[in-house]
Amino acid sequence: MINKELFEALRMFEKEKDIPMDYMLQQIQKAIEIACKSYYGGNENVVFKADPEKSSLDVKLVKTIVEEVDDPNFEVTLEEAAQINKRKKFEIGDEIEVPLDPKRLGRIAVSSARNVIRQGIRAGEKGQSLLEFQSKLGEIVTATIERVDMKTGVATIKIGKSTAMLPKVEQVGLGELREGDLVKVYIADVKDNERGPHAIISRSHPGFVRRMFEKEVPEIFDGVVEIKAVSREAGSRTKMAVVSNNPDVDAIGACIGPKGARVNAIVSELGGEKIDIIEYSDDPQKYISAALSPASVIKVDITDEEAKSCKATVPDDQLSLAIGNKGQNARLAARLTGWKIDIRPESGFYGEDEDDEPAQTAEQTEE
Repeated sequence: MINKELFEALRMFEKEKDIPMDYMLQQIQKAIEIACKSYYGGNENVVFKADPEKSSLDVKLVKTIVEEVDDPNFEVTLEEAAQINKRKKFEIGDEIEVPLDPKRLGRIAVSSARNVIRQGIRAGEKGQSLLEFQSKLGEIVTATIERVDMKTGVATIKIGKSTAMLPKVEQVGLGELREGDLVKVYIADVKDNERGPHAIISRSHPGFVRRMFEKEVPEIFDGVVEIKAVSREAGSRTKMAVVSNNPDVDAIGACIGPKGARVNAIVSELGGEKIDIIEYSDDPQKYISAALSPASVIKVDITDEEAKSCKATVPDDQLSLAIGNKGQNARLAARLTGWKIDIRPESGFYGEDEDDEPAQTAEQTEE
């Protein structure tokens, strides 16, 4: 049975929805089996053959040849079999494929078949969305703003042929969004639940900064410079530890770029977020000292190596710089290094008559 319209529709659907024709033909076969089971008293023994090249679809219902028919849904007589297929000689007990015209199926059967196909389409679309999101997991993609909720500020964005939600809190550095705007987002995670697959997208994730540097700095992309760790308080400050695998290449200089061009491009994308780039060291004392920059550190004493806790001593006039506004610098340094840092002034005093005050401590709690 030639059905050019059906196959033209399937080809168009494959092109627009990225759902393979083979998958849709499987759904059609499943739908016809369900329809036959309903219309032919439970007989779902269907032979389904489709040839996209010839735009042909052949559907047959298998019945058994008997002397006397008790159930016409499952049986035919020898005489009927001879009329159905004149080229083959049959015997009682043989099976025969009876040509079936799907148009003759009952209205209820066709309705149920239509539902199966719709479900198959939805499942196919979900599957394609899941694959699309998973292929971009951990990457930065450029998405298009489809609409913005004026009350909540949540943006619906288009990633390829799939959509995702960008909450207001994740719109770091974007300013006011408008329909049609192009934005860079980071695919932080992919979830699949009863509501279907969806991507967790972010601009506040530390991975966003990491990927931005990989794109801007060829030495990182090539593996000459390695990003060892990133800690971030989105919209405010980021600390990043880097190391060079080539003694002739300055890791920090490569990240900053000529006249600061590379780091400035990233700062601009992040809406002016400050970025501290420090050199990683296997020596925890050197690493912790560097992590507390821009403050100068006199010394770092390891107080408990197993618990990864230490005491950092800084000049009295550097104490507020080491701690940072509301403890931010110390907090980011602790997250970056993975150490609990107890910051003390060189004099041992935090101020006049404050010798009994506890030291400022930064925990290495992850975001």
